[in-house]
Amino acid sequence: METETLIINSRDDFAQWAMDRANGIIVEQGSSLATAARTGDESQIADAANALGQTIVDTLLDAFDCLVDTD
Repeated sequence: METETLIINSRDDFAQWAMDRANGIIVEQGSSLATAARTGDESQIADAANALGQTIVDTLLDAFDCLVDTD
């Protein structure tokens, strides 16, 4: 998957990115978790919950990496 470069020039830009990213996580991973919960399969629920948690961690690390000055 190709990553799009985003330039954030202000706190408002960052807030918008965060809201958009959170929405994407909820739509993708949250719906998987809800579907697993409906089936009642403990293994699927655990897998979906772990995927949701990992996606959140990955996103936070991506945001942190963008804030660190590499110069």
